Amino acid sequence: MSSPSLNKCDKSFSVPQKYHLTVAEGVHKERADKLLVAEFSDFSRADLHRAFEAGLVFSGGVVLKKNARLSEGAEVVFSMPELQAAEVKPVDIPLRILYEDKHLLAIDKPSGMVVHPGAGTNDDTLVHALLHHCQGQLSGIGGVERPGIVHRLDRETSGVMVVAKDDQTHRGLAEGFAQRTFKKEYLALVTRAPELLSGSIKKSITRNSQQRHKMAVAKDDKEGKSARTDWEVVEKFGKAYALFRCEIHTGRTHQIRVHLSSERHSLVGDSVYGYRPDDRLSVSPERVMLHAERLQLTHPISGTLHDFRAPIPDDFLIQCEELRRLFS
Repeated sequence: MSSPSLNKCDKSFSVPQKYHLTVAEGVHKERADKLLVAEFSDFSRADLHRAFEAGLVFSGGVVLKKNARLSEGAEVVFSMPELQAAEVKPVDIPLRILYEDKHLLAIDKPSGMVVHPGAGTNDDTLVHALLHHCQGQLSGIGGVERPGIVHRLDRETSGVMVVAKDDQTHRGLAEGFAQRTFKKEYLALVTRAPELLSGSIKKSITRNSQQRHKMAVAKDDKEGKSARTDWEVVEKFGKAYALFRCEIHTGRTHQIRVHLSSERHSLVGDSVYGYRPDDRLSVSPERVMLHAERLQLTHPISGTLHDFRAPIPDDFLIQCEELRRLFS
């Protein structure tokens, strides 16, 4: 997860989790709510507005309103309103099913959908949808709020996810992810087309020491966890942008975003890791342009090799067409 524990049933902390933000260099009189929405991608705009409404957002010891203007160097501290634990109930939300049998389910998660309930989420998460679709027949290993969830994608990331319907399948899938026997490929739309057509990034990843909701490349291997991302160019848009296909051999938080930004290839729309709006674009990205296109795995029960693929979403295609028109 990109933010520390967001599980609303976690009773181990009596003090609400505090989140910190130092407004980046070059920012001038930007709205406070927009800054937080851009930086804290695990929270929705509605989540953060609830924090403002509850008077839980501060700068210099003063409560901020959501329309307060902030500039570079400003320090912001906030926490989320405490929510009462509640049973997660099924909600009839359509799912894009790629594959289903009595043991597992493969879906194409849309951008904007949160995987499991947490502090500040509504009843529109993937778990709510799964409980309705599967009529409660999901692995219980993840607990009441994460039934069937073996892995996750960030809220803005679209693409393939697998879900376990029983505990044996859950354990088998979890082992496959842990042992790195599954093949995971993503499409990433990035700034600055490279001279090379492919490459490999092997840099350990750790939590950002200044902004704890972010990750960073570690100074040395002892400080962080090892991570490897292989990339290849699918298409170049002049020298300004490129479409990458990335295969990750590890599953670190924000791995692709951190690795590519460390090589000066920020993901389009990813203001947290360096993307800045481009005035040349008439179509502005509304999310981080990252799509989990492919997940290849061996079925834990049948032993069958499955190759799940999620179609490229419309916003990706529209953005690519805009870049092709402008720069190719």
